[in-house]
Amino acid sequence: MATVVDIRDLTIAYGGGPPVLSGFSATLPERSFTCVVGSSGVGKSTLLRVIADLVAPAGGEVVVPDRGHDEGSRPFALVFQEPRLLPWRRVIDNVMFGLEGMKLSHRQRLTRAQEALALVGLGDHAGRWPHQLSGGQRQRVNLARALAVRPRLLLLDEPFSALDAVTRHTLQGELLRLARETGTSLLFVTHDLDEAVFLADRVIVLGGRPARVTRDFRVSLAHPRQREDAGFIDHVRDLRDALSELMVDGGGI
Repeated sequence: MATVVDIRDLTIAYGGGPPVLSGFSATLPERSFTCVVGSSGVGKSTLLRVIADLVAPAGGEVVVPDRGHDEGSRPFALVFQEPRLLPWRRVIDNVMFGLEGMKLSHRQRLTRAQEALALVGLGDHAGRWPHQLSGGQRQRVNLARALAVRPRLLLLDEPFSALDAVTRHTLQGELLRLARETGTSLLFVTHDLDEAVFLADRVIVLGGRPARVTRDFRVSLAHPRQREDAGFIDHVRDLRDALSELMVDGGGI
């Protein structure tokens, strides 16, 4: 299977201080869904920003295989925990904002934005303002804005953590549908072990000081996954035990 990104021996440090994350390596293939879990302060969010080329690493490299120049897409798109919609722009214009700077005509940008909104189930909300949307709808717009650039890898930084449980579970299912329909690879940061097992094919556990990859789980459960099934519960327990061991060893919060 082709590789979307190859992360090699990545080290992250803040302001010239000691590393918070060291020796992170992972190869992410096409159509893969990977979650990263770990306690606060291990550099999970910064890891996404380094991959997206928004922050320079202290060491290592992020290698994106050359597939030729495609002006109609970007290698990465980053979805933050907060939707960060521009309140003075209507929904359609917020989605089109992510397409600015790409060599597309206005008509092409509009079409792409409409397609992305339809994909997240908000095709009839294009003319609304952000303040007219619920929290879940704003996060759907956030996803649409990222998907509109047709990224090879979608980076998600705890995008559902601020939502209520019902909305969070609904959007988790929707994200799996979007991954299937678009064929996009996903790298998803979360504190929620249940969420990680529900979504991912692979869960990478970070721990220690500086943080390193301590476990690399394969989630061998077919979709759709049921949270009450014994196999699901066993996977969550294994993850929890791995993180508990890190706490005991001094790698916790």
